[in-house]
Amino acid sequence: MCGIIGYIGHKDILSVLISGLSKLEYRGYDSSGLCVQNSGNLTIIRKCGKIAELSAALSQSSLSGKVGIAHTRWATHGEPSEKNAHPHSDCTKSIALVHNGIIENYHSLKELLEKEGHVIETEVDSEVLVHLIEKFYEGDLEEAVMNALSYTEGTFGIAVMHKDEQRIVAARRGSPLVVGIGENEMFIASDVSAILNHTKRVIYLNDNEIATITNTHCVTKNLGGEILTKKVDEVQWTIDAIEKDGFEHFMLKEIFEQPQSIANTLRGRVVDGKVKLSLNVDVKNVKRIIITACGTSWHSALIGKHFIENLTRIPVEVDYASEFRYRKPIIYPGDIMVAISQSGETADTLAAIKEAKAQGATTLGIVNVVGSTIAREVDGGIYLHAGPEMGVASTKAFTGQLVALLLLALYIKQQKGEKLDNELLEDLQNLPTLVKQTLESSKKIIDLAEDFKDSKDFLYLGRGINFPVALEGALKLKEISYIHAEGYPAAEMKHGPIALVDSHMPVVFIAPHDSTYEKIISNMQEIKARKGKIIAVSDKGAEIQKLADIVFKVPSVRDELSPIINILPLQLLSYYVANVKGLDVDKPRNLAKSVTVE
Repeated sequence: MCGIIGYIGHKDILSVLISGLSKLEYRGYDSSGLCVQNSGNLTIIRKCGKIAELSAALSQSSLSGKVGIAHTRWATHGEPSEKNAHPHSDCTKSIALVHNGIIENYHSLKELLEKEGHVIETEVDSEVLVHLIEKFYEGDLEEAVMNALSYTEGTFGIAVMHKDEQRIVAARRGSPLVVGIGENEMFIASDVSAILNHTKRVIYLNDNEIATITNTHCVTKNLGGEILTKKVDEVQWTIDAIEKDGFEHFMLKEIFEQPQSIANTLRGRVVDGKVKLSLNVDVKNVKRIIITACGTSWHSALIGKHFIENLTRIPVEVDYASEFRYRKPIIYPGDIMVAISQSGETADTLAAIKEAKAQGATTLGIVNVVGSTIAREVDGGIYLHAGPEMGVASTKAFTGQLVALLLLALYIKQQKGEKLDNELLEDLQNLPTLVKQTLESSKKIIDLAEDFKDSKDFLYLGRGINFPVALEGALKLKEISYIHAEGYPAAEMKHGPIALVDSHMPVVFIAPHDSTYEKIISNMQEIKARKGKIIAVSDKGAEIQKLADIVFKVPSVRDELSPIINILPLQLLSYYVANVKGLDVDKPRNLAKSVTVE
């Protein structure tokens, strides 16, 4: 969840650290802090709140140095406060540490250290780790970190420095870290976005690896001390991709980037009536597919189930990744697990992959971030190529996931020797144009946001392949406007939720003119009879115009493409309602972009 950056080099260190933190703020923004090695001492400055608070505190500072680490926090252990903010230091103030993850044996380690005279000042599990490193320190920071981690249970991405050593030691288990390689400078970060304006050359650390950096060298070892040879990758993103480009918020920019991001997902994958995927996995004889994901990605998984079952007649199960391994799942050799994660770092999804692999399943990943942990853990997969998604509420990654899942379904059908529908392939390639038209025609939502900003509850209803669109629309509104919203299959409305409907309750219907259309009309009449305010997303129908108070008109498309089109007005609705309420759309309270703790 939290964001880490470390730097050793010749540049203005405060500028590098604060700039890096600002790129990582989507990972957590409860508090922030930094540590700089200065005149043989460690200077630590921490502030509660967003990074702007830390930046303001440093605006008049003359602090300088060549080695530093910094952190932006999403609170796990201990409330958000200056005291609990990172970096943390040891009793002698010689060692400083920033940490992302959870130390599961925190209590037993704390008890041991306190018996030996260590004074633990905060409620944070991370502080215990820096004291444990102090316990083992005998003049070699790398050795002390390796010894301390041998006693540590749980997850961590850490960067550690000592007042007497011109180096940073970093290690990971279950929490991402990347080394950036510059000219006479080196970086450690949770995400390449933090260092992209300095270097594109990176080394991705794997679990149970430790990297020690100076300004000119990086030495990588496993936690047993064995030196590793690591590949240096070149990041393809540009710094422009992580700027707002004139939009008020990243979320709005990313909503309007969807024509291009969908085109990027499709590029080179539909050629001459064939779907071309480099999966490195034989899907021809698969008998069962399990899709696992969390949050928005779970909603895309539900739609993916429709795609795969309808096109291939292969049974598909969809699981919350957070529940998967705890229900003792039944997995057979030959099963394929598809794991979906925008970041490629979601802790629960990664754990589900490992459980499936341990039981003999083949694994595929659908991820956006190249080089991420899930991308390296699975047997094969599909990159979205949607570009960096900085807004905490996912938008373009969701539609990219749907395109990738549809491509996967078509590819499996093709590998089974069955003929593909050329019209569907043509419509799929034309999808970016339809998405652009839909977004341009939905700008009237801006004027409607004022009408809904004081609503206390929303109900979202859909059927069939568009039921998960109702779930996703409701989630978007909850995430950024803090209005309670629930998504339901429209037929289930009569089994409880209709009791909530009155003249103050907006009810959003996803109502495409498909096989469920007449049923949706019936459901709308039931809401109308109870004076509910109806908002409809639909492509046609005089009945809709008569029943709905507001209609968001969308293009008519095939059933398989309708979820991608129908979610667009709902993304904009959630954005504009939150914005008119004056909320921080890109940094909704209590949330972080990448969930790297279980």
